[in-house]
Parts: sequence; C-alpha cells; structure tokens
Amino acid sequence: MFINHNGEIYPADQPVLTVGNRGFKYGDGLFESMRVVKGQLKFAELHAERLQRGMKTLKMDGHSSFDAYFLKERAEELMRRNKTGANARIRVTVFREGEGLYSPTANKSGYVIETVKLDESVYKDNPKGLIVDVFEDVVKPTNSLSNYKTCNSLVYVMAGIFKIQNKLDEVMILNHNNLLCEAMSSNVFVVHDKQLYTPALSEGCIGGVMRTVVMRLAKENNIPVTEAQINPAILEVAEEIFLTNAARGIQWVMGYGRKRYFNEMSKFLLGKLNKT
Repeated sequence: MFINHNGEIYPADQPVLTVGNRGFKYGDGLFESMRVVKGQLKFAELHAERLQRGMKTLKMDGHSSFDAYFLKERAEELMRRNKTGANARIRVTVFREGEGLYSPTANKSGYVIETVKLDESVYKDNPKGLIVDVFEDVVKPTNSLSNYKTCNSLVYVMAGIFKIQNKLDEVMILNHNNLLCEAMSSNVFVVHDKQLYTPALSEGCIGGVMRTVVMRLAKENNIPVTEAQINPAILEVAEEIFLTNAARGIQWVMGYGRKRYFNEMSKFLLGKLNKT
C-alpha cells in the first residue's frame, strides 16, 4: 500500500513525518474522511468546503488549493496506485508545517492522503442495529473549532475506550452543557413524534458532510428537520435514533439500555442516499 505525502507517493510503512511534526506534537491539523463509490468521490464539494473552512479557521496557508478537483484527482491517483478498485475510503490529513512551540514560526500546510479498499458499492444497512450508551466522563467543549475534524481527538479516544470496556457499538458524546452533541464517529439524528431532530452546530457537533446530505434528503421528502439543543433524556422516549457519517452513510441504532427503537425513517433515507 502507498500514501501521498505532499504530492509524492511513498510506501505506507515508510516514515515520512519527523518528531517535530506539529500534527504529532500539538494536534495542529485537521482531516477529512471520504467515500468513493463506483469510482466517484461522493460529495467532494462539501468535503472541500469544510476542509477549506477549517484551514481558514486554523489560519493555515494554502487552503484554496484543497478544492474538490484536488481531492478527486489525488484520490483517483492513489486508488490506481493501490489497486483498490472502484470503492474505497479516503482520509486526507492536513497539518501545519514548520517549527515553533505553541506559536508556529510559519503557517504553511502539509498533507497526507491514505486509502482503504472497500468491497461495497453502496451504503449498506446494518440489519442488527447498534447498541449505544452515553459517555459522560469527558464532555466536548463548544467553540470555533468544534465543528471541524481536528487532530486533537482525545474526547473521541476516551469515548472509544469506554465503548470497548462496555462492549458497545457506539457511544453518545455530550457537550459542556451536558446536552447531546454527537456520537463518537458520527452525527446523531432523533425521530420523535414524526419529527426529525439533530443537535445544532452551535451545540459543538462536527459539521458532518453526511449530516448535511441527510438533512437535504429529509427536506426534499417533506420530512420536518429541526436543529436544536437536545437533552439526552430524549433517548428514553424517541421512536428512532440513527447515526450518519461520510464513510458508512446511515446507521440504525437498535438499543440504548432497555430502550429499543424502530428502523423506518433511517431505512427510507438510506434508500434515497443510495440514489444520489
């Protein structure tokens, strides 16, 4: 397998970053996880827009270069080299190059692109459903960086440890007000009284690309969608919960504690997603 580091192709097991890399030392960077389906980089424009906004927020130079054309071209090039076929997961990590301690000496951007071969040519349903719980040990702060996938991911790492220890499929993360924020690797949607709810961006959740796509699909199909502050107590009364991310699409949640959920709206929206 190969990676792309700053435009050059290297074996994936060849060291290309030094101990001085700011992404390693300070989490000074951000990333995008994307999906290629049947040779098409899905929602490339939305990924590029979010990546560029994040780079601007982090005051990293060169953000205009990371447009949809760049993402498509680099993904296709690396997929050919890795012989992944027409379906793959792509990760683009952008970090600030240069020296300095907390204060960087320069804001030049570097990047690494990775690919993983996938067998599926559609976003697949998860027929067994997910078992989830709420992670309360570490809450996520709400600030100007909260909506981006930054390389500072300790909240998610600790949530992942909690998930493994408790034999869960996913965990819900709260914000600093103890309101529902997101899942460990996904955005959260709640169906209650035939209404669709999701935490607002102001609540600190990742501004997910699939979140945006699902909200569009819902509105196109006359399903009311509300972005709101959501008390985690809604998990006890909701009819349906599902999670979304760019790699897996829409994932149905089956249970939270003793509570069990339906799988109607998520299945309907998944069908619409696979037609986009």
